[in-house]
Amino acid sequence: MQKRSISVVVPVFNGANSLEALFHRTQKVMDGLGMDFQIVFVDDRSPDNSWDVINDLKQRYPNNVKAIRLAKNAGQHNATLCGIHHSSGSLIVTIDDDLQVPPEEIPKLIAKRDETGADLVYGLFKDKKHSAVRNLGSLLVNKFFYLFANTNGGGSSFRLITKELADHLKSLHQKYLLLDEVLSWYTNSVTSTTVEHHARMDGRSGYSLFKLVLLTFNYIISYTVIPLRFMTWVGMIGALVTFILSLYYIYDKLFNAVELGFTSLIVAVFFSTSLILFSLGIIGEYISRLFVRDGSPHYIVKEVK
Repeated sequence: MQKRSISVVVPVFNGANSLEALFHRTQKVMDGLGMDFQIVFVDDRSPDNSWDVINDLKQRYPNNVKAIRLAKNAGQHNATLCGIHHSSGSLIVTIDDDLQVPPEEIPKLIAKRDETGADLVYGLFKDKKHSAVRNLGSLLVNKFFYLFANTNGGGSSFRLITKELADHLKSLHQKYLLLDEVLSWYTNSVTSTTVEHHARMDGRSGYSLFKLVLLTFNYIISYTVIPLRFMTWVGMIGALVTFILSLYYIYDKLFNAVELGFTSLIVAVFFSTSLILFSLGIIGEYISRLFVRDGSPHYIVKEVK
């Protein structure tokens, strides 16, 4: 009976100090499972010596390492997509390079897949070892996309994907790629299992608070119509309030001979103008997505080894 094969995709950014340990710990796990494996390292144009470490691993373990270097930084989701595209295993696991999710947790994903037959298995963290601010931000974003989009899995980057599901990702044209949302387009066969999450041992996260806010804004515009609905409701409520105030001022003018005054007029003009400009800005963001969605590559590969 032929052994199952698995590809472990690792998007790398400033991960030089953890890659050696990540490889050997993953290798030990796979040997224990008796599975053929490859680790697909995707260097997302790291400014440190991550590519040198990946090259060294490739030279020592040519049958188990695939080394990919991008021509420019593409972001975690795009780098992960690149690794998925270059994977050959019947099962694909995506994991970060910082060892906050131990490779020893991979068997839990495989066991859950064997138990349920799901196309997609998420490893969810019972206790995230991030800062309180980032944990709160992640919780709010995940709840938002769960309620108003199709996203499953709580946004975990530790996931198992079948090769059949991964093949559907070859035709994507989304500029701002959110893998969890995109994966939900192709399957409802999704499950999860609880895994460990450790504190970062080295360095700091590449996601600052500003970058997380900016990414969230881009994802909201790209994958939901909530801002447009917000504009609709604000417009409707504003129109209703304005209509009621108009009736009040007309009544006051006719029966009390009160002058409306210059101040109230200026306030009304500035408020309505600001609302119009805000609405046009949101519409402009959606229109801009139409122009950048098609033909723009998710990543550009410089070399593959």
